[in-house]
Amino acid sequence: MHAAIMVMGVSGCGKSTVGAGLADALGGVFLDGDDYHPQSNVAHMAAGRPLTDEMRWPWLDALSQAVDVSRRDTPTVFACSALRKSYRDHLHAAIPELKVMYLDAPRNVVAERVARRTDHYMPTSLLESQFATLEVPEHPTATASIDQPVADIITALQRFV
Repeated sequence: MHAAIMVMGVSGCGKSTVGAGLADALGGVFLDGDDYHPQSNVAHMAAGRPLTDEMRWPWLDALSQAVDVSRRDTPTVFACSALRKSYRDHLHAAIPELKVMYLDAPRNVVAERVARRTDHYMPTSLLESQFATLEVPEHPTATASIDQPVADIITALQRFV
């Protein structure tokens, strides 16, 4: 089995950008957790409503299964908000060797980024619920502040893979 590396944090912190860059640097593949949401979850969030835990469990199951299959052949990096410890525990149960890369995101930096996005279903109005839900990981594999160039973040995270 190859590495399974989760890049996590609030919406707009750069999970997909950093995750794709990290996967490329490792010669692996990148899976975007957003791609594993059922359409009903996407519509729910697009309407400005946060997901319930009942809506999240099937999504986390589908994502962890895809990661587990992918890592059989190649290192697999994936983006997933995983804001609560229970969500990370759920993913760890499915992927025991999971490495967690936490993107520490100052609220003002994320708010500015989310306000500029035009190609994402997550509205700015849900940003407060993201920060309210966030349980900062106590012992991630690595933490990187997003208030630096993406290339520097990727370089820093590579040391922990």
